[in-house]
Amino acid sequence: MNHLEMIGRNIQAFRKLRNLTQEDLARKAKMHRAYIGFVERGEKNMSIESLFTIAEALQVAPYLLLYPEMKDWISH
Repeated sequence: MNHLEMIGRNIQAFRKLRNLTQEDLARKAKMHRAYIGFVERGEKNMSIESLFTIAEALQVAPYLLLYPEMKDWISH
């Protein structure tokens, strides 16, 4: 798994933990739903600004989206 996929999986895990759809997250982050989908699949190399915006919408510290095993931690 590459870095983009890891970040995308963490975003998806936090989104699901918050019971949000991709559309809900996109609305909160003021982004397009398709963009959120690309990011979650690791298909988009997002900017630092976008990472912070998504983290804020998820109500998590941005560094948590960068932590390699975060998805495993929050799925328990």
